[in-house]
Amino acid sequence: MARLLNILFLIIFGATGAALLWLGAELLSLGGSPWYVVMGAAMAAGSALGFLRRRLAIWLYWGFLAANFVWAFWEVGLDGWALMPRLAMPLCLGLWMLTPWFRRWVGLETPLPASHILWPGLAAALLLSAGTLFWIDRTPSARTDARGPGPANASDGDWIAYGNDRGGSRWSPLEQITPGNVGGLKVAWTYHTGPLPEGIPFQPPTFQTNPLKVGERVYFCTGYNDVVALDAETGQRVWMHSTRADAGGIYGMHCRGVTYYKVPNATGFCAERIYTATIDARLLALDAITGRSCPKFGRNGEVNLLNGMGPVDKGYYLVTSPPALVRGKLVLGGQVADGQRVGEPAGVIRAYDAVTGAFSWAFDPGRPNNHEEPPAGSSYTRATPNSWAPMSSDEALGLVYIPTGNTTPDYFGGNRTALDDRFSSSVVAVDAETGSVRWTFQTTHHDLWDYDVPAQPTLTDLPDGRPVLIQPTKRGEIFVLDRRNGRPVKPVVERAVPQGGVPGERLASTQPYSPSLPSFGGTRPSEKGMWGITPIDQAMCRIKFRQARFDGDMTPLGTERPTITWPGYFGGVEWGGVSIDKKRGLMLVNNNSIATYNRLLPRAQADRMGLRPKASGENLSVGGAVAQQGVPYAALVTPFMSPLFMPCQQPPYGRISAVDLRTGKMLWSNVFGTSRDIGPMGMPSFLPIPMGVPNTGGSVVTASGLMFIGATQEHMLRAYDVGTGRVLWKARLPAGGNASPTVYWSSKSGRQFVLIPAGGHGAILSGYSDQVIAYALPK
Repeated sequence: MARLLNILFLIIFGATGAALLWLGAELLSLGGSPWYVVMGAAMAAGSALGFLRRRLAIWLYWGFLAANFVWAFWEVGLDGWALMPRLAMPLCLGLWMLTPWFRRWVGLETPLPASHILWPGLAAALLLSAGTLFWIDRTPSARTDARGPGPANASDGDWIAYGNDRGGSRWSPLEQITPGNVGGLKVAWTYHTGPLPEGIPFQPPTFQTNPLKVGERVYFCTGYNDVVALDAETGQRVWMHSTRADAGGIYGMHCRGVTYYKVPNATGFCAERIYTATIDARLLALDAITGRSCPKFGRNGEVNLLNGMGPVDKGYYLVTSPPALVRGKLVLGGQVADGQRVGEPAGVIRAYDAVTGAFSWAFDPGRPNNHEEPPAGSSYTRATPNSWAPMSSDEALGLVYIPTGNTTPDYFGGNRTALDDRFSSSVVAVDAETGSVRWTFQTTHHDLWDYDVPAQPTLTDLPDGRPVLIQPTKRGEIFVLDRRNGRPVKPVVERAVPQGGVPGERLASTQPYSPSLPSFGGTRPSEKGMWGITPIDQAMCRIKFRQARFDGDMTPLGTERPTITWPGYFGGVEWGGVSIDKKRGLMLVNNNSIATYNRLLPRAQADRMGLRPKASGENLSVGGAVAQQGVPYAALVTPFMSPLFMPCQQPPYGRISAVDLRTGKMLWSNVFGTSRDIGPMGMPSFLPIPMGVPNTGGSVVTASGLMFIGATQEHMLRAYDVGTGRVLWKARLPAGGNASPTVYWSSKSGRQFVLIPAGGHGAILSGYSDQVIAYALPK
């Protein structure tokens, strides 16, 4: 048996060395590190000497390991995740050479000095390390059972809009749950939405909803648009309204929330309403008490959002965010399919009377001065910049703030109009009464990287009283504007960016940056920063890095070789946005640092590959090969991943941070999430090692100084001390809490609740669940 194990070891050892020699030579030819050639040569020579049963195999390889330690520490310092692929596998292979079986194989009969304690010591060290990990990762206990005060006003205990207020601050004035007692939170109730409807393809809908709480009820929507009302104290269902949304064949089903409205001076049926907009493009009004349709709204309780849109293939136009409410009007945009062809549906923004459902106005980016519905036989301007993210509104100013995306297709803009370039990847302030543009601020000029604005504009007042709008972006830049006029409150500068695009394209020579605030794009990719589980996949990532063009952020895409786009289309800051601690003047940010590996494909090549726009009802996923029919280039858009389906960049992939809004300085910044539910080929490691994992979802801050957030690929809900960044409590979830939590008060038990939809998210492999979970202190 020992002979067989040694032969098997030497085969693996030699094959690894040969692979590293091959990959190292290719990397060296691209101008990369020569060390992988050295590593491969050491392993290949060690294998050959082992087969010859020469004891030199051990001395040679352990001499190499010593040099490898020096190289690794020289290249990356004491970063544990960066050291792992450089040291772990070579060291493990070397440890086999120290076993009695291999030593006898090469003629070393004398026992290894202190061999009687070496292996037990290694085993003890491993057990101690694992035990330390799980001990450190334990859930903190409550330090006190004393509770903070209840709400001063009943309205303080409600959560009336997406992000709690119409400006999306994600701030709650509740204080019963404190940093001292938060460790005592327990599950108060769990609600299951039930089996998925028949005909849902590809992957389950994502559960991104931010539940509302009004009075004694909680309201939310499922990913396939059914609307549910629960008792806020018990989680018992009060009513469920099936919208019968035509979800079959639609990819990317989301419903981020519903909208609540109390009709002024009205009583009885439909005096209080819940509105939802569906993935099959309908706007519905429901009675908040019974869940029944409001028949006097639109036609039998609904408005057809395809009116004036012209031909729309199924899945090409979805409404996934709740309507914004301002001055008695419901304002909404829509999600348009990425990258399929020119002439896709319009990105028009429309407003409807919240009582009758009557059309009020339209903001058509292709005809910004025409606010009417198009006449019969005509349509809104097709393929204009759209708005899929949640909007915000300011009732006093009479403005609705619209985060916009790109005109289609995303990765080539030579066909775009001046108006496309004016309104894309911007925040646009529109008059709530007329639909006229009051001001606009662009976050990315002539966007060719899918940097549409994904996050709700956050409205707050600075400590000095100035009313501002905070706009997070996928680029990781955060812009602070005066929400009255759009002028920067924190400085914005234009900086030169890389040039050299494809023929037919025009590039912006500069892009806007916000230098007085931290950037949340993450660590700039470099060859040294390439990662892997082993030296082999790390070498492959280093080769991919060297083969690509990367001149920093905003590097334009080309056809000759891939482009590394950093941050990738996942952010930076995603649709979860930021939360504001109004008491302490802080901004809380969770962000990603994952690049994409993109390339343009000349039309002739795309035609040979059979690329075409997806037909009605096909899988309209964001990534992969997209046809971009009607322009000279298709596009290939993929995450920058290793062969083991791990990011080529070294961790962390996600961070969570607090920024002082007075000074613009970072108060603290921590890696966000552990490696428990992430690993090679999408398999969980089960090890809670602090890593910083991909995340999508939002946070909420309370007046007592707590931030609650799920969001991570790890199945966990956490409570942070906003002043220090310390985790004070956490709870295991059945899937990723890739939504935004809600904090509310129940007068029935006099308790503060924290509510999280834990549905997971297919794009970050965080599982799937149908659960909504509420936590509270015991009665």
